[in-house]
Amino acid sequence: MEIRVKCGCGEEECSEWMIVELQGVVETQSSFQGSVQNLEIGHLCHSDSSQETYTFTVGYHELTGSKVTLKKPLLVLKKLQKGTDGSSKKETELEVVGIIRSKILFKTRPKPLFSGTN
Repeated sequence: MEIRVKCGCGEEECSEWMIVELQGVVETQSSFQGSVQNLEIGHLCHSDSSQETYTFTVGYHELTGSKVTLKKPLLVLKKLQKGTDGSSKKETELEVVGIIRSKILFKTRPKPLFSGTN
């Protein structure tokens, strides 16, 4: 079976994606009944310093991470089903949506944040 991969964006124009790697499990509260798709779980901030450091705040916890370059880049693909004219046979094609060259790695334990109000 042959699957064609096409890239309509060109090498210089392909959108850049990044992986956020967390250690542990991200869980919703037991009272949560909705979909986790498009659920905001925290705030990701980039420091203004020359180092590639990031902070990720989830509830009352803050994580500090760093940007790591991947050994091999990854492609983000979208599967397309194309039917040929007059037949029920469908042809599969993969379209390049983006490329991942780096990840933000949070490998330390979260620091608890305390509120100063009573």
